[in-house]
Amino acid sequence: MKEIFNKEGIFVKYKEKIVELENGDKLTHRQESPTELWWLLKEAIKGKKVKIIAYEIEE
Repeated sequence: MKEIFNKEGIFVKYKEKIVELENGDKLTHRQESPTELWWLLKEAIKGKKVKIIAYEIEE
């Protein structure tokens, strides 16, 4: 096994907001956007058999 990718950062940006509908009901709208880190990882592992381990970095 050899290392092919080693970077850190935010993988996917996540936004959540509450929207009020015309009838008064509230709906939670969620939006996810891939970041540059996501695209770099996708390209690095494309076509390879991999094992991915993720660690949360404390802020």
